Amino acid sequence: MTDVLVILPVLVPLVTAALAMAAWKHLPTQRVVGVAGAAVGLAAATALGWWVFTVGPVSTAAGGWPPPFGITLVADPLAVVMVVVSALMGFAVAVYAVAEVDEVRQRDTFWPLFHVLLMGVQGAFLTGDLFNLYVCFEVMLMASFVLLALGGDRPQMEGALTYVALNLLSSALFLAAVGLVYAKAHTLNLADLSVRMPLVAAQEPTLVAAVAGLFLVAFGIKAGLFPLYAWLPASYHTPPVAVSAIFAGLLTKVGVYALLRVMPLVFGTVPAVFTILLWAACLTMIAGVLGAVAQFNVRRVLSFHIISQIGYMVLGLALIASPDAGVRRLALAAMVFYIAHHIVVKTNLFLIAGLIRRLSGSEELKGIGGLASAAPWLAALFLIPALSLAGIPPLSGFWAKLAVVRAGLDASLWWAVAAALVAGLLTLVSMVKIWNEAFWKAAPEDRVPLGIAPWPLVAPVAALALITVVIGLWPELLMRIATSAADGVLDPAAYRAAVGLVTGTGG
Repeated sequence: MTDVLVILPVLVPLVTAALAMAAWKHLPTQRVVGVAGAAVGLAAATALGWWVFTVGPVSTAAGGWPPPFGITLVADPLAVVMVVVSALMGFAVAVYAVAEVDEVRQRDTFWPLFHVLLMGVQGAFLTGDLFNLYVCFEVMLMASFVLLALGGDRPQMEGALTYVALNLLSSALFLAAVGLVYAKAHTLNLADLSVRMPLVAAQEPTLVAAVAGLFLVAFGIKAGLFPLYAWLPASYHTPPVAVSAIFAGLLTKVGVYALLRVMPLVFGTVPAVFTILLWAACLTMIAGVLGAVAQFNVRRVLSFHIISQIGYMVLGLALIASPDAGVRRLALAAMVFYIAHHIVVKTNLFLIAGLIRRLSGSEELKGIGGLASAAPWLAALFLIPALSLAGIPPLSGFWAKLAVVRAGLDASLWWAVAAALVAGLLTLVSMVKIWNEAFWKAAPEDRVPLGIAPWPLVAPVAALALITVVIGLWPELLMRIATSAADGVLDPAAYRAAVGLVTGTGG
């Protein structure tokens, strides 16, 4: 049974994509299959999460090959947090897409591509070896590139080309690093590498540091770290809102997850990695939020905020180099909490951007206004994730930022904490700008009549806003889950045991 549970989050979107492709050109069937598949995927992810947190981590080996041979899928607390939250976003965006993505795109290949993207995301979270992490990245890249370009509008094509060019560079660096790891360690199983790479590093520290640098750049591009984030604000505002929303919620988090999974487990003996991550985190926070303050298109503002918020997450990872065990544990727990909170909030803000465009006819802040009086329900739904993103209590973002700041203070990194606080203040400034321009100021005289917001657009936004409020009012549960995930990252022996590999025995 456990083998099935581990495979289902990857298998369900694969089967859904195949069924949606079989119903090609028949839109009603594709919609039913797309939404039902996302619901089943959420149920499968929830079942796996319940099992891991009540029984313990589980793994499965494809074809019965014992680890470290063959393909291994591993569900530990960190992986299932990501799997469950991602499945929830997949379901919310699938419902939203029914009414937001135009019929031409839906009838063609939107639904198969959407679920292939989810399959790649879930596979990346569950895989237990570097090569299959690379494969999942490529599945995501192919699906996301076509989703970006679907429709063929000029802005979409420009954004898609920027996106794919930099991500292909990331893939090339990733594959080169994988080859070097295999050449020296003779294994790609992450649990096995946690034993073998420290031995290799003791003999060839310069080579291992160089390989760690390759992974750092490859994952940094995927995550949108400074200065490797140019592809993100150039592309995320161009496709349909549903596509932007699933990208904003999940794609950069796969890069962050890869950093969190690989760097401590495989390259924990290379302290320079975490020093670089510390500086990159602070620069990412500031550069991203300054970009957001300068924008006047709603989705471009939100795209730059993705970059800024990635900095907070990576700051938690950088603090793993602290000699204080308490700081390391708090920092990683804060990171996991922040990732989960941000996936929910950022996906929701992009969905709200779609509602703003639906009701006002535009995403350009200078050309809209008056939504607070014309659609007070939308104003309330916007304020919840917007204030949470800025870290205003008692919403989820406050607890996430508080945990990161506490870890930074405990590590005596005053300058990093100062960067986090300045970024938080400027985040509030940019959210207030959207509020003032879109909601508070008077509507332009030539505004077209308000559009209609059907329930598939409103229900996911309201549900995600409610989740944000619930996490904010009762953060203890998520923090306990995040702490359990942090403990798994800090204890490689626990990960090896979850895989079923007590010692490195690869060939």
